[in-house]
Amino acid sequence: MAQAKEGDTVKVHYTGKLEDGTVFDTSAERTPLEFTIGSGQIIPGFERAVVGMEPGETKTMTVQPEEAYGPHREEMTITVEREQFPGDINPEPGQQLQVQQPDGRAAIVVVSDVSESTVTLDANHPLAGQPLTFDIELVDIVGVRQEQAAG
Repeated sequence: MAQAKEGDTVKVHYTGKLEDGTVFDTSAERTPLEFTIGSGQIIPGFERAVVGMEPGETKTMTVQPEEAYGPHREEMTITVEREQFPGDINPEPGQQLQVQQPDGRAAIVVVSDVSESTVTLDANHPLAGQPLTFDIELVDIVGVRQEQAAG
């Protein structure tokens, strides 16, 4: 039976869990996730876990932060004065906000702390710094990269 390899387009079902067992994402009630291995569409550790799997095979794999969303970087957090917020925004921990960066691009940040006078914003990916455990089932290999004949 064919094994998934770099360049193949595959369909997988997955459930992603945090260290405490909390499910942060799953395809269980949706169509399988389709991606091309090696294309950079998903986190590297997940791609690597699928390589070598055969259709119908399942596995559980823990992906470390370096192979997922990276470490949590302190330089991506900022504390601002509460008075800098528009009057119609009442920041609360966990709230997502869109901010404009100095270069004009928009970024999504999460309010991580609120005090009487300040608000701490975190631009890290919400899963940064966390090992992630995935239950993976390779549903199908839908497109196989064609090897070029030498000659």
